[in-house]
Amino acid sequence: MSPQIKDIISSLNSHAPFGLAEPWDNVGLLIGHPEREVTSLLIGLDPTSTLIDEAISIGADTLITHHPLIFQPISAIDTTTPVGRVIEIALQQGINVIACHTNLDSAENGVSDALARALGLADLSPLTTNPRANLPDQQGMGRIGRYPEGINASAFLQHLRQALGLKAVHIAGQVPDTIRTVAICGGSGSDLAGIALEKGADIFLTAEIKHHVARWAEESSFCLIEGTHYATERPAISLLADFLQTEKTSRKWDISITQTQTERHPFVLTYIE
Repeated sequence: MSPQIKDIISSLNSHAPFGLAEPWDNVGLLIGHPEREVTSLLIGLDPTSTLIDEAISIGADTLITHHPLIFQPISAIDTTTPVGRVIEIALQQGINVIACHTNLDSAENGVSDALARALGLADLSPLTTNPRANLPDQQGMGRIGRYPEGINASAFLQHLRQALGLKAVHIAGQVPDTIRTVAICGGSGSDLAGIALEKGADIFLTAEIKHHVARWAEESSFCLIEGTHYATERPAISLLADFLQTEKTSRKWDISITQTQTERHPFVLTYIE
């Protein structure tokens, strides 16, 4: 049988409770009807015109993204703007749009957990506790984990390159010769740098690190790695896909689930000669 939108929402809520979302966030069903049947899902990071064009090209009737299409309250739908165009196309084509943002960041087995696993870290726990969490030891922003035996800088950077799919990163401070404890936060986690140091991390990997925080890291002999917002949160796509594939099997849903093939990093590494 084909699930309805409300079934997809219920399943997502069981994995990444929408109640974990930050108060300023906007998650859940953003466009669509709860009782509409779903036959094909497309999962991506950003609700762009490229992604919705991909949904149309593969016949997907539902789009699930990490970042919400409608983020702040809008007083009008101006179809000359990027958000307005996507809303217009979604309504014209009958495409449902769902967001799993900071609820998936805070959830147990959330975005930072997936990134930590890609780095080979064990003994994970949240960097900060979510006040709305039912399981405070497992739900919250960021993660801190360990390499039981410790690894050298070269091996860690190879793990980092594979996990992020990047050719280069910005580093503030010195990478330690031996690394045992690593803190991470998918997306914008600059404000958590102090907590990462307090909790004994040798390195903190996140995105959008502020200039003054990088200077603080230098003065504190602490290593910060700017992994970009896209690369540190990209695991959200496969995380959602894997969970929904499991739900599809257990619930015997007649539905296709596709991870985006067109979405790319918004920044291009360019060398200036």
